[in-house]
Amino acid sequence: MAEITAKLVNELRAKTGQAMMECKKALTEVGGDLEKAVEYFRKKGVKSSLTERVAGEGRIIGAQSADKKSAAIVEVNCNTDFTAKSEPVQKVGQLAAQALLAGGNPSDDAAVKSELTIVAQTTGENVVVGKTAVVSGAATGLYLYGITGKIGVVMSFAGGTPSDDLVKQVGGHIAFARPLGLTRDAVPADLVAKEKELAVEQAKATGKPQQIAEKIAEGKMNSFFAERVLLDQEFFNAQVFKGTVGNYLKQNGVTLEKYVRLEVGQQ
Repeated sequence: MAEITAKLVNELRAKTGQAMMECKKALTEVGGDLEKAVEYFRKKGVKSSLTERVAGEGRIIGAQSADKKSAAIVEVNCNTDFTAKSEPVQKVGQLAAQALLAGGNPSDDAAVKSELTIVAQTTGENVVVGKTAVVSGAATGLYLYGITGKIGVVMSFAGGTPSDDLVKQVGGHIAFARPLGLTRDAVPADLVAKEKELAVEQAKATGKPQQIAEKIAEGKMNSFFAERVLLDQEFFNAQVFKGTVGNYLKQNGVTLEKYVRLEVGQQ
């Protein structure tokens, strides 16, 4: 019979997510054979690996460099919301975000991988780092939606240093409005072409000649972009500013160069 060491018990815990005493009991019953212990749990209906469990819950966690010239967000996924809002998940998320700020890949970072293993063994859940994003520039902003903890936005600014309130307002708008992109060029060309064709055909169906239909379509396309393009969208908080996001930024003396929005479970 093989010696049932702490290392062997931990290996079984990592594969099955079962409690330490349950793992020790299983190994004892199968003579210390790891694969037979996994089979022992499978016969009881336990998944053979934590990675087989769907990590559908999670949190978006972010960090910003001291000089505010870089900002990063990461998605940490797990199986339950209870674990998602726990301190260990926050810790691994911070480690992953710091790895991004340092120019590394969280998936290759030893400290991140070690912490993921610890959290998985402690919680019995599949805990993984999902989507990530990092931006750099003359000035950056970080916005995390505090109510759910499941949405985060990083932004890169030029032309001046944005105030904390502006970062909060613009980040909140992006989180709420879900724009397709920063400018009109960001909208897929095939989508634009299809929408314009439909607008022209709709105008022609009312009896308008081609030339007039084209002009009507241009007006409809402005409305189309105003719904989907960040700088064209009406700012979401009219109590703060009435007008487009582009004009709000202009009034505050900054331009938005880039943004990335991440949401748990969304592509």
